[in-house]
Order: sequence, then C-alpha cells, then structure tokens
Amino acid sequence: MRVFKNLFVSYFHDPSMFATIIISCLLFIAFLLLLLVTLSVPIIKTIYLFTLTASVSSSLESASSSVKFGVWGYCISGVDVSGIFSDSVIAPECSKAHLGYTIDSTVASALNLDSNKLVHVVSETTTAALVLHPIACGLTFLTLLVSLFMLRRGSNGTVRLPSLITLGVGILATLFTTIIFLIDVIVVAVVRNGVKDGTNGVVTLNWGNAVWMALGATLALWLAMVGTCGGVCACGARYRRNTEKF
Repeated sequence: MRVFKNLFVSYFHDPSMFATIIISCLLFIAFLLLLLVTLSVPIIKTIYLFTLTASVSSSLESASSSVKFGVWGYCISGVDVSGIFSDSVIAPECSKAHLGYTIDSTVASALNLDSNKLVHVVSETTTAALVLHPIACGLTFLTLLVSLFMLRRGSNGTVRLPSLITLGVGILATLFTTIIFLIDVIVVAVVRNGVKDGTNGVVTLNWGNAVWMALGATLALWLAMVGTCGGVCACGARYRRNTEKF
C-alpha cells in the first residue's frame, strides 16, 4: 500500500507528471473514438457516417426503408410495406465489409431510386476518403504507445526525447484526423445535396454519430498536442537548469 501511495503522490503532486497522464488519457480517448469509427457499419451497426431514409406513401399502400453507410459498407434496415393489398417486412441485410461502396440493385430498390444515380451520388464522392480512417487510427495508436514512455523520467529528470517523438508522430496523426473529419463533413454534405436534388425530397439524409465521434477525436488530439508541446518546452527549460548546476 505504501508503494502505491508513493506512486500516487509522485505522479499527482508533480505538475509535469500529472500533465503527462492527462495527455496519455486524451490520446487513448482519441484512439478509442477513431477505432469505433473505423469499425463502423457494417461491422458495428450502431455507428455510421450517414443514413438515407426513403418513405413512399399513397392512398392504398406505404413503404419505408433506410440505409446506413459506414467506413466499410452499408446496412439496409429493411423495407416495411403496409397497405390494403399487402403487409410485409423485408428482412434487413448488410454488405460485405470492404473498402468503398458497391451499390447494387437491392439498395436502389430499397430507396426507390435509380441505381446509376445512386452510384454517382454516393460511391464516387466517398471511396477515396474512407482509406484515411484506419490510417489515422493506426497513427493515433502509435502516438499513444510512444506517449507511455513519457511516464518514465530520464536520469536528468526529463522526458525530452519521448516528448519529441510523441509530438512528431502525434502531429501527423492529428493532421490526418482533422482531414478525415473535414472530409466526412464534406462527403455527407455533398451526398445530402445530391440526394435532395436527385430525389425531389423523397429520400432524406441524416448525419451519423461517426462524424461527431471523429470531431471528438480531433479535439482530443489537438489538446494532447498542445500539452505535449508545453511539455517539450518545460523539459528544455529543466534540462538547461540542470546543466547550469554543473
């Protein structure tokens, strides 16, 4: 118990060590959010970039369906048909997990759209951007691993080298994450405008939670990099003071 108490005192009563722990926590949060976004639909069906919803009704029958799009594909929630002549539900299904969207006739018929028009609106604007998600996730994980070495001080009481490596790799991860967030926003906005113009409002688009999770990862990474930059400057000042003593 005394050992854990000493660790607690040394870590949380030393401002630099406390800041290092906060930085590692921020990096872990960013990595977790990016991992969940990367494993979005159809792997994790509750996390998606956007969803397209179609609802067609007449005096005799009505039909509604929605399609969720993630990094690795899409999931059709199912088609609910009800009316005087029929009352049925088509079972939901998901595409195979692969990079890029391959829009088939099933999706087009579920949304009551022309397949060529749907391919033009969705596929061409998204496929090139999706590959950046796993790259940003991998870079963030590497930054998290390197940041753990900041918890161990050198012989001169500084962690300058691990801080510099964390800052270098972290800036790259932060830039990639910022880019994918901006791309996600642009992609969803482009698809939304394309669907609105091409379907006359029959199909609507809703933003997915993956976009806001990418935003949270971006903010966490920027905060971590600001803290790491401050740590590098503090380590430099401490190193100069230790040198002057000798």
